[in-house]
Amino acid sequence: MTPIGTVRRRRLIGLLALTALLGLAVIASVAIGTRLLPPSTVYDAVRAGLSCPDGPFSCRAGSTEAEIVRGLRLPRTALALVCGIALGVTGALIQGYTRNPLSDAGLLGLNSGAALLAASSMHLFAFTAPEQYIWFAFAGALIAGVVVFSASSIGGGTASPLSLVLAGAAVAAFLQAMTNAVVSLDVTALDAYRFWVVGSVAGRDAAVFWQVLPFLAAGLILAVAAGPGLNLLSLGDEVARGLGVGIGRSRALGLAAVVLLCGGATAAIGPIAFLGLAVPHFARIVTGPDYRWLIPYSGMLGALLLLSADIVGRVVARPGELEVGVMLAVVGAPFFIAFVRRRKLVSL
Repeated sequence: MTPIGTVRRRRLIGLLALTALLGLAVIASVAIGTRLLPPSTVYDAVRAGLSCPDGPFSCRAGSTEAEIVRGLRLPRTALALVCGIALGVTGALIQGYTRNPLSDAGLLGLNSGAALLAASSMHLFAFTAPEQYIWFAFAGALIAGVVVFSASSIGGGTASPLSLVLAGAAVAAFLQAMTNAVVSLDVTALDAYRFWVVGSVAGRDAAVFWQVLPFLAAGLILAVAAGPGLNLLSLGDEVARGLGVGIGRSRALGLAAVVLLCGGATAAIGPIAFLGLAVPHFARIVTGPDYRWLIPYSGMLGALLLLSADIVGRVVARPGELEVGVMLAVVGAPFFIAFVRRRKLVSL
């Protein structure tokens, strides 16, 4: 077998292994919680939900245990799955377009934009439920992305990796200062904001999942379409331009995917630290710098890590639970530091 064939086979095997692990994580997420349920009860509840004409999340007939599975655990698992995929892919795209191995969604100001409008809606309209302020958080991420991209293109040029990083850092700092000012004015808004900003998939019902799903699906389609162009951009702007790549159009396509994915996921579950930063580095161990493979690998790994952290958070603090954002920071950050010390980061 040729070296190219060997590499492709290794990547396919890795993708199949990730798919199997992700399937096990989904099953565990539905089965494990602060209340122990027999496997037979979980299976019967899921099977009954799949046959429900109104959808598996909305079917409420059955025992209390069945309602827990269909009304709480299934929507929570589905939301963690799609948001994990979105945040993993976002990290890969941002690191590729900025050519910075330490980039994540916070660097482009997307998290800060979502935080500002989410906090503002809590202050102005007394919103406390995620399905109420989710649209404001998404709009904030969208506006921040447009401002950063526009600011990095001032002067008639295209948005370069350096200008994107500088514009993103400046916008993020300003938006974070405005958010601090808003939450300091209103105790009620501060309480609701703290619930959102810690990062959690708990307390989100099926309505939140259905609200963000179209944006995440559109973002994934754009991300897959951006992969081949991002491979050429990684060779440098001049080389990519010589190969026929429209630099501005390619970056605009990728950043549109980033805004949709990061904006939707952050609006739904809050800003999640570490995930978008670390996942692409783990994926490159198998895929190398090829974004046609790196994007799906990063999505699968992101979903696996988010689901696993959520499951562990339910178990370690029974009868309560630790939010997934806390679990990823406490467990993931030291592991990532050890990983970086033992292995050089793949250059972008």
